[in-house]
Amino acid sequence: MSERKFKILGLLEPATAIIVSFCFLGVMLYKRVNLGITLNATALLLGFLSLDLLEIPSKIFETSLDLLTISVVLATFGIMWLSQLYKETGVIKDLSESLSRIIKNSKIVSSVLPAIIGFLPVAGGALMSAPIVDYETGKLKLKPEKKAYVNLWFRHTIFPVYPVSQVLIITAALTETTLPSIIVRQIPVVVVMITVGYLIGFWKVSIPKSEEKSGMKSDVKSNLKSFFIAFSPILITIIVVVCLDLTGFGFPEQGFDVLAATLVGLVVLIIISKLSLEVFVNPLKNWGIYGVTFAAYGAFLLRNIMSAAGISEIFKNLATNESTSIILLLTVVPAVLGFVTGSPSGGIAISVSILTGILPFFSPKTAALIYISTYLGYVIAPTHLCFTFTSEYFKCPLGKVYKYLIPSFLATFATALLIYFLF
Repeated sequence: MSERKFKILGLLEPATAIIVSFCFLGVMLYKRVNLGITLNATALLLGFLSLDLLEIPSKIFETSLDLLTISVVLATFGIMWLSQLYKETGVIKDLSESLSRIIKNSKIVSSVLPAIIGFLPVAGGALMSAPIVDYETGKLKLKPEKKAYVNLWFRHTIFPVYPVSQVLIITAALTETTLPSIIVRQIPVVVVMITVGYLIGFWKVSIPKSEEKSGMKSDVKSNLKSFFIAFSPILITIIVVVCLDLTGFGFPEQGFDVLAATLVGLVVLIIISKLSLEVFVNPLKNWGIYGVTFAAYGAFLLRNIMSAAGISEIFKNLATNESTSIILLLTVVPAVLGFVTGSPSGGIAISVSILTGILPFFSPKTAALIYISTYLGYVIAPTHLCFTFTSEYFKCPLGKVYKYLIPSFLATFATALLIYFLF
């Protein structure tokens, strides 16, 4: 009685439910509904369409009590607070101007800083570099969609070779391969990512004459000091993350590394900026912070409900088809999962679980191809928080950014395939 009674709406097959839910997601994104509302509403719709009614509150309860979810949500709130304080205190301007005086090239500054800030692996972290990129690319007179592309793409160039990346660590653990063996194969891929990003982002873009002429004398020592003071909250945050990850106590698995590091970063920013209590709490009046935090929770809820809805079974049916090429399984399945879930770790976990029963074992080359396929699918996903937040920050539609992202994706993906076949 109970099973039939409570399965009111969950009558659709998993594939149909997922298609309907993500059509709904696409409409919500197109209508520019708050991302926190969008992700949570999509998760709930998918639950109503595919699960027993009693499973939905169970999944909400499970997600809300999950330590990793709590840590990431709090870390997201902290990083948003930190990024807002960077702007409120003017430290972000000091950081940008000091680096500009040292490097004297807005193209390099716009590409280097998002990559540096990319060391901080938190959902929506591209918002931290967005003000800097906006300031520097404003000098180059780039269109908003190209500004968004530069910020998004260069932020994500570091992760395929970042040894304390949680996604890389998860990939190595699940495939039972070593981390260095995967990273070595990603180095050429990262080189291509940087090259393609620079060519597409700054092709035929002239350096302002003021930068060409400003080159001669500047107090390098003073500029370096200003840069390191302004950059110290981010730098120390990164160092704390790395140190906690290297302790071996399992901090990354529960998200405590980023949470603790973000709190340290906030304290350092308070010290160097000597801000007042009024300035400190002012960002809390901005509802955007809460929207982003709610979106982080929604991403976890959506992932958990997708898992309960049986998305892996859809791909397992494809995987058991003998006519399906192994290359397609190693590329299309992870890329689709990364794209659909907007989560590289979720895409990796599901992909490996699907392929475990098909492949006799995972070699470094198969592990690397699964990783980069998932990662690239995630980078261009409309559910990718960095992508959506960046697009919102620069006030440009996702579609306009895709005209730069798609060729970048194809060039990088082709490089990954070439590495797979050659080595």
